[in-house]
Amino acid sequence: MAHATMTAFGYPDLLIREYDHWTVQLRPKQATLGALVLIAKAEVTAFAELPDAAFTELAQPVRDIQLALHALFGPDQLNYLKLMMVDPHVHDHVLPRYSGPRSYRGATFSDPGWPGPPQIAHDNAIEAGVREALLADLRAAWPA
Repeated sequence: MAHATMTAFGYPDLLIREYDHWTVQLRPKQATLGALVLIAKAEVTAFAELPDAAFTELAQPVRDIQLALHALFGPDQLNYLKLMMVDPHVHDHVLPRYSGPRSYRGATFSDPGWPGPPQIAHDNAIEAGVREALLADLRAAWPA
C-alpha cells in the first residue's frame, strides 16, 4: 500500500518503475530535466530503519536510474538528496545536473545551481504534454 510520501510525489500516476522495496517516480517539480524521486516503500522515517532487504535491493534502482538518465539526457552529474523534512518517509530526490540549458520536446530546462548545490525549489515549469512525454520516455528507456 502506498504511504503519504509516495502519494505526495504523484504515485501511481508518476510511477516509472516499482521494485519490491522501492519506487522510482517522476518528480512533479522538474528542478532539472529528468528529476526523479527514489522512495522506500517501508513506512519508516530514518534511513537506518529500512529492512535489510531494502538495502540489498537499493543497488538495482540506483543502477537503473543512472542507465536510463544517461541514455536519455546525458547529464554531467547525478545528485541524490535525502532531505525528508516535509515528506517524512525515506526518499531521495534524484537530480540530474547540467552545465548548461537542455532542450527536450520544445521545452528548455535550466540548472541554475550548477556547478554548486542544486536549487531544489527551482521548477522548470512544463506543459502537461511535455510531462507525459517525459514520463513515457523514461518508462521506455528503463532497463528491463
